[in-house]
Amino acid sequence: MAEKAAGTARPDLAAMVVPLGRALMAAEQPILDAHGLTMWAYAVLLRLDETPIRTQAALAEAIGADKTRIIAVLDDLAARRLISREPDPMDRRVRLLALTAEGRLLRDTVQAAIQDGEERLLTVLPAADRSGFLRALRALSTLPDLTLG
Repeated sequence: MAEKAAGTARPDLAAMVVPLGRALMAAEQPILDAHGLTMWAYAVLLRLDETPIRTQAALAEAIGADKTRIIAVLDDLAARRLISREPDPMDRRVRLLALTAEGRLLRDTVQAAIQDGEERLLTVLPAADRSGFLRALRALSTLPDLTLG
């Protein structure tokens, strides 16, 4: 409200963030394609990181994917030996999902290429603004579900 009172109205956050997000995803796509990954497969590789996840449903929830749709992604990643699905020693009905060494290497390679491009994009901002922007994104991206009302 303070901005409106001062006469400097701004667009809604979604009106600014969504087009940026779409543009970033489009910029990532050629890198993902070059490495044979879909956006969901990349999301899986990022989320598995160093800690195994106990169930496919937990992984789907963690990345915001439909648990029935993620199975094909996991099947592909497992067939390519980028992830493993090992029985949980505490409950053999459950599969622990984890990155393999090959999956970690591919994830790191793709992430480095994507972040190199992002760094070039971020150079349009002065260093202090870039640092503040990244801090704000980190803070906002870790918030629980949002409600505006």
